[in-house]
Order: sequence, then C-alpha cells, then structure tokens
Amino acid sequence: MSETGLATQNNVTVENVNCFDILKVSVLFESSLLQDNDVQMDAYLAAYEEIMKFFQLMGSVFSFVSSDVRSKIDILYALRATDTEEQQHFNSIRTMLEYEKEAQLLNQKGYVSGSRTLLRLHRGLEFVYEFLNRIQAIPDDEKTVEVCKAAYDDTLGKHHSFLIRKGARLAMYAMPTRGDLLKKVCSNVEVAKENLPTMLDHMRTNYDRTEQLYTLHDLHSLP
Repeated sequence: MSETGLATQNNVTVENVNCFDILKVSVLFESSLLQDNDVQMDAYLAAYEEIMKFFQLMGSVFSFVSSDVRSKIDILYALRATDTEEQQHFNSIRTMLEYEKEAQLLNQKGYVSGSRTLLRLHRGLEFVYEFLNRIQAIPDDEKTVEVCKAAYDDTLGKHHSFLIRKGARLAMYAMPTRGDLLKKVCSNVEVAKENLPTMLDHMRTNYDRTEQLYTLHDLHSLP
C-alpha cells in the first residue's frame, strides 16, 4: 500500500476505496483554496466524499452527522451539473452565496438552496476537524469517547435538538481507542499520523474561509 492509499492488483494501480485517505483529503482541501479567500466547490465536494468514507467506516457511531451528509453533497453536485447558465454561479462558495442572496433565492418557495445546504456540511466539517485535531493529543491506548463528546458539544451539538444530542452522546460510548480507530479507518496508520497535521491545517483554512464568507453575507442563521 502506498502513501496515497493506492493498491496494486494484477499490475494495475487502483484506488483503495475502503479506507479514509488523509493525504488525499489534504491535497483536495489545499487545491480548493482560491485567490481572494474563496473556496472552489468541486475540490471541496471531492474532499467531503473522502470524509464520508470516515463516517461510513465508523458505522452507526457517527450516524448523527452522516445521516444526511450524502443528500447534501448530492444537492450541491446537482447545482454544479446543471446545463443552464446558472452553473457558473456555483463554481465557488463565494459566487454561490452572492448569487443566491442577490437573486433572492434563499427564501424562494420550492428552491433548494445551495447556501443553506453547504452550511450544514460546513458545521459537520467543524466537528470532524475538532475531533481529529484533539485525538492528536492522546495516546494510542486511550479511548476517544471523551474527546469525541467534547468536540461534538463545542461544535455540531450546538445545532442539534435535545434528542439528537442525547442519541449522539450515547452512541459515542462505543468509540474505540485512538490506535484502534486509526487502524479501522486508515490503510497505513503511520502514514496517516504523518499526514494528519498537514491535512488539518488545510481543513482549518478551508473552514475559516467558508466561515468568513458566511459572516460577510450574514448567512449563518439560514434555517
């Protein structure tokens, strides 16, 4: 297995889709960073596809965040794939927010807002960042449950109802040790540990830019 999560079968190199590729996420988030503090949509969505693998590999433990992530990603893919002139407005996060706000689409009945959809992914990304960032500070033999609870309470939990928060915290009791978690989701643990800090740097920059754009357009409170 190579550092990019590739496996060789019958002399053909193919992507190992059954692991969470930290290096791939790092590269994608880095490539999503555009000039003028903007974020390119396609690279962002590709990075989130890889994060979806992390959720799926963790199983029901992370169902509180993964349950509707797939549908949110698909909505944004659909906006990017439209054959109309509107497609260009969804090239980046900045252009999407500006377009939907100026065209007064955010409250238009029957319109599925990309800005509202991305806001949900943005909140989920903050949780993923905080969780992975905090497990760097604990040893391999320590359970990740308390770290996960703290990361959730400080981020995504603020936007969930009482029942979802209760269910999420109960599910977290099944969280493994840090060492077992990395073995479960990564094909090469040592390579994952080596690339995790850089990936988190790019993820944080991406999150901060998106946060600033939503603040600039006063869209954090989209229902």
